Amino acid sequence: MSTIHENGDRLTTRVFNTMGTTVSLIVRGWYGEGTGPGTVDGIVNIFDDADQRYSLYRPESELSQIASGSLRLCQASVELRQMYELAISWRNSTHGAFTPHRADGTIDLSGVVKGWAIAQAAAVLAAEGLDNWCINAGGDVLARGTNRTGAWTVGIIDPVDRTALLASVRMPGHLPAIATSGVAERGDHIWTQTTTGSRTFLQVTVLAADIITADALATAIIAGGRGTLDLATTGWPVEVFAVERNGALLATPGFRRILTTAPIL
Repeated sequence: MSTIHENGDRLTTRVFNTMGTTVSLIVRGWYGEGTGPGTVDGIVNIFDDADQRYSLYRPESELSQIASGSLRLCQASVELRQMYELAISWRNSTHGAFTPHRADGTIDLSGVVKGWAIAQAAAVLAAEGLDNWCINAGGDVLARGTNRTGAWTVGIIDPVDRTALLASVRMPGHLPAIATSGVAERGDHIWTQTTTGSRTFLQVTVLAADIITADALATAIIAGGRGTLDLATTGWPVEVFAVERNGALLATPGFRRILTTAPIL
């Protein structure tokens, strides 16, 4: 963890690896008893516990036991069954574009678990009375309040050149969550019954009021293509920025207004 002081303002950062990705936490203005390293360690534990329960890369995890057949879904913990129900609700809401089932029937909950962990971490910060922070878990970001210079700014990676930014976004207060999904970046949890979406978009970024919605809809649009894009923008209060496979860029009006750097759309 590192702490930066500037003009009396304090910025604390913590970076850790978990769930197969890197998570960064930045908080402005730690204050009050109980905040600080203990709070940060609690957030780390949220992600690590989720990884230990839901990771299919851990043979000892509860979800891996279900995948291997040594544990039945009906015998699983309440937590796992609730996570599965959450994923199924998104499958139903997106008409099957989002699904927690791989082609071989294996249950894969990675499409909702990371967003859930971010939301739980946000609840910890809110309970401590912290109002200015940003959580970035592998490109999925939830931000509240401001940093030292104003609104939090989030970069969107260029799907063709992963070392470059395609655009930057100044996070609006009413849509504090942003998630990006793409075949190159996160194809490991994009499962669909059709190939329609895979022929349409290379990368999709969604701004939403909560991180689970942003993450699930970004994944669903990649899988479902233009039909799911239309469903998302009419069914939820979200903004979307998408990169087509031919290089064309699509952005909803609200997303266009908050882009700080981007090619002309």
